[in-house]
Amino acid sequence: MSDPVNPHPARAAVPRFRFASVDVKRGSLFALLLLLAAVQTGCVHRRMTIRSVPSGALVKVDGEEIGYTPVSMDFTYYGTREIILTKDGYETQTVMQKVRTPWYQWMPLDAVSDNLLPFEVTNRHEFTYQLQPKVVVPTEELLNRGNLLRSETQIGQ
Repeated sequence: MSDPVNPHPARAAVPRFRFASVDVKRGSLFALLLLLAAVQTGCVHRRMTIRSVPSGALVKVDGEEIGYTPVSMDFTYYGTREIILTKDGYETQTVMQKVRTPWYQWMPLDAVSDNLLPFEVTNRHEFTYQLQPKVVVPTEELLNRGNLLRSETQIGQ
């Protein structure tokens, strides 16, 4: 029996099936590429390294101990950080350190660098601090200063 509209129904079904198969394959490939693009989107990895001369100083960043120099830490936000370095035999050093924002993190470029780049960008900041030796005042000198202050206050009465 032959169909008056389609005299060869078996042949007509094959191309439709092939086109549907190609469309499914293309759609699957597109969905896979879209998924990979979403998973592999770029981001900015921010890392700060703190060194001291001499090394081995305890480092606190914004009140949180992060380790002994040289030490690195990841961070999320740019801005001014309070960095405290402490080491026996050296003066404790407190620094308000500005961590500058790179140009590709300025608005509106940050939306692209944080979300749409196909690779990761690493933004590194390195800070080195020279520690000053503690000045140890001899006991006798301290006693002399104390006596001098005492005598000055008695004269002022």
